[in-house]
Amino acid sequence: MNQPDTTTPTRPDNREALPATPEALREAVLAANRHTTNPRLKQVLDSLLRHLHAFAVEVDLGYQELEVGIDFLVRIGKATGPEKHEGILLADILGLATLVGLIDAKKALAAGGTEPALIGPFWRAAQPLRENGANIAADGTPGDKLFVSGRILSLDGEPIANARIETWQASPGGLYENQDPEQAEMNLRGRFQTDSDGRFSFNSVRPAGYAVPVDGPCGELLEAQQRAIMRPAHLHFIVMAEGYKTLATQIFDADDPNAYRDVVFGAVGSLLHRFEQVSDKSFRLNLDLKLEPGAMRVPMCPLP
Repeated sequence: MNQPDTTTPTRPDNREALPATPEALREAVLAANRHTTNPRLKQVLDSLLRHLHAFAVEVDLGYQELEVGIDFLVRIGKATGPEKHEGILLADILGLATLVGLIDAKKALAAGGTEPALIGPFWRAAQPLRENGANIAADGTPGDKLFVSGRILSLDGEPIANARIETWQASPGGLYENQDPEQAEMNLRGRFQTDSDGRFSFNSVRPAGYAVPVDGPCGELLEAQQRAIMRPAHLHFIVMAEGYKTLATQIFDADDPNAYRDVVFGAVGSLLHRFEQVSDKSFRLNLDLKLEPGAMRVPMCPLP
């Protein structure tokens, strides 16, 4: 009859157990990332892991707090839908989207390029292609008239022909058309192409400022921070051209009362403009947008 084996099993590699210390755990987690094959991914993960562990130690993070944080991230995903992208909104209100844009554009800014601004959660795919000079405001859209004209230029001031321009804005009521069943489909949205002189133009209505959506987890965070929730009036632009880095930016109404306290920290540098009044109910905006040489990339579109 076989007797039970009472000898102490040995580890095949003769290693000691992981010490029960935060420092040892951090080093073990970093070691697990050692064989990541993509160099850039390895660099990002190494830094993320170091800072994540240091953050938890610094604030003495409790397990219940960890559960609350994980639940918050899960609810961010669940709150994303056809009316808004809650994950992008989170990056916006934390200032992360603006920061990444500034980091990415540091060479262009040093050479006089246009400041970037976050894309935000409301850009839609397949915005209608329109002729220069067309009206992006559907019939019956209220508000003061606004004529926008501009040039797409290289850093040395040369016009860029055949550049693609995506533009979108909130209505004078402070809502994008995908949020508002009263607005026509694709209202206040358009896609344009520059002419041989790098010019584009369109008619619209003067936009209004608005509160960012607060019906999801991001709203809970803003309330907990006791922060203002308003964005100043602005127009979004994304400019893409072969041989140039894509520019995502916004042009802000400098006369808006929230122009200097944007909840998503997007109103930076020279992006604040005064809309020139040409009559009682009519305004004009003229602008130059300068692109940095590089590889064109189509950004991720948050909404269908």
